[in-house]
Amino acid sequence: MNVQFKKGVLELCVLLLISKKDQYGYELAQNISDKIEVAEGTLYPLLRRLTKEEYLTTYLAESTEGPPRKYYSLTEKGMDYMQMLVEEWKQFSLAVNQFVEEGM
Repeated sequence: MNVQFKKGVLELCVLLLISKKDQYGYELAQNISDKIEVAEGTLYPLLRRLTKEEYLTTYLAESTEGPPRKYYSLTEKGMDYMQMLVEEWKQFSLAVNQFVEEGM
């Protein structure tokens, strides 16, 4: 898949997944990679930025498989931002699909 396509939608995918359930970084990477191939090195800077911008918050939780894990949780500000991105995505994808249909 085109790298630029992935960069454009990764933020939205992260927010959507975390809105369903708090997740730690590796878990999130695995869930995204089920559908879109993504490097962990791409994901963690995005998680740091979303946390810095107060769209996400973090907390530590004990793990049965090693050290405590840092979980990411969507804030109310993050929920509003995610909903805005979803609406923008719907408009954008509709327009692109129209171009594709007209061009085929």
